[in-house]
Amino acid sequence: MRSSLRVSKTLLSRPQVQIRSMATEKQLRERMVGTQNIEKITKSMKMVSAAKLRGDQNRLAAAIPFSRWAGEITGAPQELENISTADFPQKNLIIPLTTDKGLCGGVNSILSRQTMTMMRSLESEGKEYDVYIVGEKGRAIMNRAYSSKIVATATDRAAPYNFEMVSAIAELALSGEYDAVHIVYNNFKSAIAYIPSVKSITPILDPASEALYSYEVEPENDPDTLRNFYEYTLATQLYHSTMDNATSEQSSRMNAMENASKNAAEQIAKLTLQYNRARQARITTELIEIISGAAALEK
Repeated sequence: MRSSLRVSKTLLSRPQVQIRSMATEKQLRERMVGTQNIEKITKSMKMVSAAKLRGDQNRLAAAIPFSRWAGEITGAPQELENISTADFPQKNLIIPLTTDKGLCGGVNSILSRQTMTMMRSLESEGKEYDVYIVGEKGRAIMNRAYSSKIVATATDRAAPYNFEMVSAIAELALSGEYDAVHIVYNNFKSAIAYIPSVKSITPILDPASEALYSYEVEPENDPDTLRNFYEYTLATQLYHSTMDNATSEQSSRMNAMENASKNAAEQIAKLTLQYNRARQARITTELIEIISGAAALEK
């Protein structure tokens, strides 16, 4: 009794090793069916994104001449990765434009990561900043580390986006007294390329500013006139940036779904090969058993 007890304790003290067995034909078949369903979904999502991309490209093409005058006042956008915050004023508002839905590649993660790098640079220089996040995905990413800096969010927006929506964002953005507003967005280049960029917009305080040479400011000494012009400039740039970002979102989602479909097709090919090998092994085993049984009967 004691010896058996010692043996049982020894067996219990041994580490348990999990034994991995090959997947059965039924399990492989279920995986193949599941992967085929995923492939169908990703192909459908790619087609939907391709159709939406054409519409977003048309809206972007219409927004370019509409906002050209604002670009002449604020200047060309800069690449976010190479942005220098040394020339930023003391008090800043950052507006990152992200998406409300996922499955669109790295449009949100790359933009958010580079935006947070810019925010850390502002902190190291002792400059103040607030963040007004547009899009649920950007809020989810930045809220973890910068929740105290987020003053407002705009999520669950109805697509396609319009000028009325961006005007509301611009009005809320100017409710605080900021020295500059920085719009962070994805600048659409082609169906396979977009560049995270930033547009910096500063208020025009002097009616004799060179930026207003092409315009008539009436009345000249009314500060509300310049403020309204600044708000309209900001809304116009926000609209163009939103169209750029929406087009980048659909192009990135289309490419992501295409890659997912290719990966699913490769996985289906591998599972089919495994399934055929398992099926052939089962048939071979059954044949061996039949032949062995027949040989035993002959004896």
